[in-house]
Amino acid sequence: MIQCWRLDDSRQTLVLGSQNGHLAEVVYWGPRLSDQEDLTTLYKAHVPDVTGGMLDQNPELSICPEATRTFPGQPGMSLREQDGTPLLPKFCFADAQEEGDALTLIFKDQNDELTYTARFAIDGQTHMIEARAWVDADRPVHLHWLSAPVFPAPQNSDEMIDFAGRWCGEFQMNRTPWSAGIRFRENRTGRTGHEHFPGLIVPCGGATNASGHAYAFHYGWSGGHRMAAEELPDGRRQIQFGHATRVELQAKKRFETATLYAMFSDDGINGCAVAFQRHLRDRVVTWPDPDRPRPVHYNCWEAVYFNHNLPELKDIASRAASLGAERFVLDDGWFGNRDDDTMALSDWEVDPRKYPEGLKPLIDHVHAEGMSFGIWFEPEMINEDSNIHRAHPDWALGGEDQILGRQQKALNMSLPEVQEFLFDRISKILSDHEIDYIKWDHNRVLPSPDASQTRGSYALIDRLREAFPNVEIESCASGGGRIDFGILSRTHRVWLSDSNDAHERLKMQHNAAIFLPSAVTGSHVGPRECHTSGRVYDIRFRAWVAAQRHMGFEMDPRELNEDEATVLKDVTTWWKDNRDWMNRADILRLDSSDPSLIAEQQLAEGGGRFVVFAGRAGTSTQIAPRPLRLTRLTADAMYRVELINKEDAPELSRGTPLLKSEPLVASGAYLMSHGLTLPWSFPDKMWVLEGTRL
Repeated sequence: MIQCWRLDDSRQTLVLGSQNGHLAEVVYWGPRLSDQEDLTTLYKAHVPDVTGGMLDQNPELSICPEATRTFPGQPGMSLREQDGTPLLPKFCFADAQEEGDALTLIFKDQNDELTYTARFAIDGQTHMIEARAWVDADRPVHLHWLSAPVFPAPQNSDEMIDFAGRWCGEFQMNRTPWSAGIRFRENRTGRTGHEHFPGLIVPCGGATNASGHAYAFHYGWSGGHRMAAEELPDGRRQIQFGHATRVELQAKKRFETATLYAMFSDDGINGCAVAFQRHLRDRVVTWPDPDRPRPVHYNCWEAVYFNHNLPELKDIASRAASLGAERFVLDDGWFGNRDDDTMALSDWEVDPRKYPEGLKPLIDHVHAEGMSFGIWFEPEMINEDSNIHRAHPDWALGGEDQILGRQQKALNMSLPEVQEFLFDRISKILSDHEIDYIKWDHNRVLPSPDASQTRGSYALIDRLREAFPNVEIESCASGGGRIDFGILSRTHRVWLSDSNDAHERLKMQHNAAIFLPSAVTGSHVGPRECHTSGRVYDIRFRAWVAAQRHMGFEMDPRELNEDEATVLKDVTTWWKDNRDWMNRADILRLDSSDPSLIAEQQLAEGGGRFVVFAGRAGTSTQIAPRPLRLTRLTADAMYRVELINKEDAPELSRGTPLLKSEPLVASGAYLMSHGLTLPWSFPDKMWVLEGTRL
């Protein structure tokens, strides 16, 4: 007997099927199918042939491959009894629940008394599929591994793209050719991690940023993950995502995966990016006030570090406001006896030495300058040199002889008393002061991975969000070490990297836009000399790179000369004038014919306007710039395109391309097939072009 189900949106169809009561498998996933399609026929057509040296029938590549079905690849689940005996379930169909655009499939194993449930939901507007799984037992058992529902990968793909990185070098793209065997990545650091962002792109042959078929995945969990992309001996391919293995330390009756976000694109990698951007912004993040414009930030970290001095901070705040800042964020150093990063973490009380009258005088001054006020916390961490560690050394996670990170340990967030303590201390600061923003940091990996640590952190944030619903939270973890849809369902902004190096930011922002919209991606204008790279950049480049995302400043404004201050004010004013539509724009990566050019097109809802940021990230291999082709325009519509910073052209730009002197009016077909001829520029410069449909 064959049973089949389908989920559709206007772009894609997902068909699942089950034969003889076995676990369901994805038998089709791709472009939208006809409503008249016979799903049983598709199931039968999906079955591959066999030949000599094989089993008489290929085992199903199911949504949770079972070791008991002679499956030749990685199983989707690994369980043990409390005495260590492996459990090898053989699940059989029990029920299917169809509700609108969602499907829940339930399978039972009678021998081991286990129930496996998988749920799929498709969003017709964002084109996102959300999939998750859970397993129930009638007694506590141990979990080694549980994959979210398994999807097949296309066999006409030559490579897969995943994302690695490091501190100050996040979102680096890896391209790995498909071959027989497995691409296996596991993050066991206890947080999402700079090194292992939980995302995967599988482009089909010939796909680019702007064209072709592609599939994409993201696992929305903040505690470390495992990814397996496997090509089986028969050529079929599977994608598995789940929590890192062996992170459930206690036997339980139920285990759940996080949500796996997946989609098919018929518009290249940009189709994947737009789905992620829209779904995160409109479905995952819960905004305190969705209609409030995103404020320009000023963060004082790179101006004062731990040297907090009230008159100096007031002066800096006034200067930041005059440049256009709308939110002042007081960073590390305001609490305990926090004079450097070796002491006082967890002593969340205002330092009377630095603030003898408390934070109110500074907050009042910030408000008088027309800015709101934010503050830094690192709640999940503790220094040994702190009052709380001396009173409660048992609250620290890990052994006494563990390797410290930045002279700190992690608090055991699974302990109710730790959560209660942190809630009380943070609540008091928020209740006693007019604060609308928290920069929530997380500056070390855990001594050992433990899923209960992540759940404890989630619980604390959830409780604070309920108590202070108007407070926004930024997820920062040594920069981009905790960026995922799990933490972003509780927060509103991410700090992409601790590097304010505009050259590095240009590349990181370009890649991160595959998953993150502008509204949540913090980007700040750093100091003239970057403190993490030592590079020196012109203010124009620094300002325009920050203006690509949620803009802010993070430098000492007292270092600015008159020209720099004027440029920063002008770019900030431009960003404010455009932020409302850019906040909801689709960020599209452009296919540049020159690899030294990193370019994106931010296209407004409805397609009536756009802005192009074209950053020169290196010395070009050719003497004259090649045309830059745009994307997703209406071919027969006319567009007016203006280079808004043409005055930045250097003396070595000696020619007369039209954009240097006047706007260009051309059809969408011309702009997409031929492209824009930009002026010559030095490396680490940015051209900014505004486009309007006529």
